[in-house]
Amino acid sequence: MSAQSLLPVVVVAGLHQAARRQAVLEILAGCEGAVVLHHDLTDASQGRVHRKAWDATGPLAGAEVPLTNDCPCCALRVDLLPELRAIAEAGRHRLAVVELWGGCDPHPLVEMIAGGEAAGRCMDELVEIAGVVTAVDPLRVLPELSVSDQLSEHGLHTSADDERTVDEALSHQVEYAGLIAVAHVPEAVDTPELGAGLAMLRQLRPTAELVRLGTPAPVGTALTAAALAGFDVAAARDRVNPALALLPQRCDEAGVATLLWERRRPLHPGRFHAALDDLVPAAQRSRGRFWLANRPDLMLAWDAAGANLAVEGCGPWLVSLPDAAWELYPPTRRTAAALDWDAVYGDRVQQLCFTAQGLDSGGITDLLDSCLLTDTELAAGEPGWKALPDAFADLLDPVA
Repeated sequence: MSAQSLLPVVVVAGLHQAARRQAVLEILAGCEGAVVLHHDLTDASQGRVHRKAWDATGPLAGAEVPLTNDCPCCALRVDLLPELRAIAEAGRHRLAVVELWGGCDPHPLVEMIAGGEAAGRCMDELVEIAGVVTAVDPLRVLPELSVSDQLSEHGLHTSADDERTVDEALSHQVEYAGLIAVAHVPEAVDTPELGAGLAMLRQLRPTAELVRLGTPAPVGTALTAAALAGFDVAAARDRVNPALALLPQRCDEAGVATLLWERRRPLHPGRFHAALDDLVPAAQRSRGRFWLANRPDLMLAWDAAGANLAVEGCGPWLVSLPDAAWELYPPTRRTAAALDWDAVYGDRVQQLCFTAQGLDSGGITDLLDSCLLTDTELAAGEPGWKALPDAFADLLDPVA
C-alpha cells in the first residue's frame, strides 16, 4: 500500500458465528494481503477482552485488552482505532477486516472508524470504510425474529447492562449493512423455511446485495468484490434515521409480507395506545415515524422487533418551525420534507411499516385507521387535540 492510499476496512457483523466467520474467511481468501481483527468478549465478565489478529499466513500477535469503564464494548472501541492506525501506517496489508462480536451493532463502530482519531491523527486520513457486511444463517432468521430472548441469554451481549434482544440486534444488523452474506444451505435442505428466510432479509433491507457463502472457486471472489464495492457512511446514517428512512414498500413473497401504512391526519393518543398490545406482536419487525394529535409538533419514531417496542421523540416536524430554523437541519431532511409536503399538515405524516410471515395486512390497516382522529375530533383543531389525554406519557417524557 502506498503512503498516499487509504487502507480499506470491511466491517463484518452477525449474530450467527459460523456464518460470520465463514464470511470473514472468504473475504480473507479473496483478497491477497488482507488482515483480520477480532475482539473476543467471551471472558468479558472476568474483566478480559482478547484481541485476535490473523492473515493468510496464520495468527498474528494478539493482546489482552483491559476493560474501559467496566464496558467490554468500550474497550473494543478504545483499542480498535490504534490497531487500525498501526496497520495502515505499516503498509504491509491491503485490507483490514474487522469481525465484530456477535451482538455488536455495526452502526456506531462504523461511525467511530470513519470519524475517529488515533494518536492525534484523524482516521479518515488513514482508512476508508469499503464495506459493511452482515452474515446470517437464513434458516435462523424467522425463528430469531419470533422469540424475544435477550442477547445475554446466549452470551452475545456486549456489556453487563446490554438489555437488547436477539430480534432487535438481528434487525438492526441487517438493516444497516450494505451487503448481506447468506450462509450456504445444501440443496437437500432447500425448504420453504429457506425461501421465507431469504424473503424476510430482502424485505428488511430491500436495496442490499445478497451474496451466498460457499460459492464455487475461486472461493471468496464474489463476496470480496461485493464487500469492497464501497460504503457511504452518511447515506447509511440517513437510511436508519427515523426522520429520513425510506421504508420498505408493500411486498409479498414466500409467505412473508410487508405493509407500509401511510396517512396524514393525526392519531388519537388514547386509541393508538390501546391498540399497541395488538399492533406490536402483529409483525416480526415494524418501524417508522408517526405523530399524535396531542403532540402535533413532535416527530415520533416507532421501532419494534418481536414483542419489544421503543417509541422515542426524534425532534420537531419542520412545519412547526419558523423558516429561519430550517437551516439548523441537514439538507437531506429539508429536501425530504419539501418533496413530501402537504398543504394542510406540512411534513407531518404517519408512516409505519410492518413485516412478518403470515402478516394480516388488512387487519393491521383497519386497526391503525381506527386510531386516527374522526372528522368530529379533527374539526376541534389543535387546541382540542392538545386537550386529549396524554396516553403515551408512560413511553415518553411528559409534555413540558
